[in-house]
Amino acid sequence: MSLDAILARIDDQLPTALDRLTGLLRIPSISTDPAYDAQCEQAADWLVEDLQSIGIDAQKRKTPGKPMVVGHIDGPGPHLLFYGHYDVQPVDPLELWHTDPFEPVLQDTPHGKVIRGRGSSDDKGQLMTFVEACRAYKAVTGSLPCKITFFFEGEEESGSPSLIPFMEENAPELSADIALICDTSMVSPGVPSIASQLRGMLKEEFTIHGPTVDLHSGHYGGPALNPLREMARIISTFHDDTGRVAIDGFYKGVHEVPADLLRQWQSCGFDEETYLSSVGMTRPHGEEGYSTIEQQWARPTLEINGMWGGYQGAGTKTVIPAEAHCKLTCRLVGDMDPDRIRDRLRFHVEAHLSPDARVTWDGDLEGSAAAVMNTDRPEFELARQALSDEWNREAVLVGMGGSIPIAGFFKDILNLDSMLIGFAHDDDAIHSPNEKYNVESFHKGMRSWARVLHALAKG
Repeated sequence: MSLDAILARIDDQLPTALDRLTGLLRIPSISTDPAYDAQCEQAADWLVEDLQSIGIDAQKRKTPGKPMVVGHIDGPGPHLLFYGHYDVQPVDPLELWHTDPFEPVLQDTPHGKVIRGRGSSDDKGQLMTFVEACRAYKAVTGSLPCKITFFFEGEEESGSPSLIPFMEENAPELSADIALICDTSMVSPGVPSIASQLRGMLKEEFTIHGPTVDLHSGHYGGPALNPLREMARIISTFHDDTGRVAIDGFYKGVHEVPADLLRQWQSCGFDEETYLSSVGMTRPHGEEGYSTIEQQWARPTLEINGMWGGYQGAGTKTVIPAEAHCKLTCRLVGDMDPDRIRDRLRFHVEAHLSPDARVTWDGDLEGSAAAVMNTDRPEFELARQALSDEWNREAVLVGMGGSIPIAGFFKDILNLDSMLIGFAHDDDAIHSPNEKYNVESFHKGMRSWARVLHALAKG
């Protein structure tokens, strides 16, 4: 059977595939820092050359920012669009890395062998699981079982400013039957996972203004309005005593998890105690009445990400500051409208202002709605069974607490449903020092994609 031969090829070529991944990881393609513009170009060139080496018609396409990589290859099965990103996060603080972030190394750990380096998990290692599966398929059979469009961007870690214009300008070329995305993790080690929903995101920043200048607390302490105290008072009104967001209308568009999906989540292998204790917590602190996994995947949040003002140097300074500042984010679920939530949040803050206080807002922060996958499509069950066969464990449909806007963009711009399959672990330290990707994730990720391609082609 050809699938067995393809899987055997993947097993045999694992060392070579790891060498290729190491080569890509050595390129410091940090998109947010203009000092690395040339390296981002280099990473795009590397991918174009690699795709071309397996017979894919690939090109580097210019944008106002970092280039896109687009490739096409014909096949008899359905048309798949595979998305990944080649840019990576900055490495700061460098002193916390135990190895050079751009000199990847293989290391033995108590949980198996890993490849360590920036981008190993997010997203170069994940991206290459699909490319390597295609390479093995082509080597064994001479062709690929599906028509595939490859779409790699270089600005995912810096807000994707070029993505939407590029997709709008090239929509006919990027159209397909379904999009595949490999930028997610497994719910727990060894449990293959398909994301069924992603939380959206709303970002907001505001400043509370009080006195016209900083004041001496001996002269004005008492009668003066203190913006920091005002900020703390207003923030305390954002939640009630049960952890529920107390902004009027916040929960419009929020839906309860269907019972059958909730049963899957409850048996998916998620370990609440390990999840909490790994960061020094003994209990969940979110919305009462919902499990930790529901709080993480299916409930909206309002989190304070930063609050500052006044004197912050060494020693003390008896000052009442003229301003206080706050950064916050909301994770959105279901049909929550980010623009509506922004309006309700601003109304809430402004309604709670004391006399002599005023607020200004940063008007340049974006919002994106949650993405709910169309899991009724037959591709989801075909992929779920293929993953189950590879991992010898039933694959599960899971939620995700994070936000991956590309899935929403595919739907809004290309009218394209997405299926997100990833093999990362929660302890991969993406965006942090000492990022790693388990070699098992890379190896079985390649085998998994080969099985998924085979299953989707057979239909």
